[in-house]
Amino acid sequence: MITIGKLAKKLNINIETIRFYEKKGLISQPLKPENGYRLYSEVIAKQLQFIFKAKGLGFTLNEISSLMLMDGNCKQVESFGLQKLDIIRHKIADLQRLESVISEMTNSCKTNQDQSSCPIIDSLK
Repeated sequence: MITIGKLAKKLNINIETIRFYEKKGLISQPLKPENGYRLYSEVIAKQLQFIFKAKGLGFTLNEISSLMLMDGNCKQVESFGLQKLDIIRHKIADLQRLESVISEMTNSCKTNQDQSSCPIIDSLK
């Protein structure tokens, strides 16, 4: 059991980050004793690590909350993961289309002989 300051230092995060996750309901706030500081357990430290790892994989806070509730239900987590993977693949396809369009637009600048106009600006008007 450690204080919020020591927990923040241990995880290399800001105290306000811990409070934010408490307010969002992702972790529970320990009860405050009459005399003293709230003490955070190793369970909360592990929950915070889970949150940071999931965020690193692109999960939103709402998705992370859902994942935390699914703990122990691998089939449900698998289905959730496949849905997330589908979203990621669609985003990649959208980004590849954007890359192609912007590449074509910038290539049109290379061949532009009219210095008074820009093909990219003209196409956006």
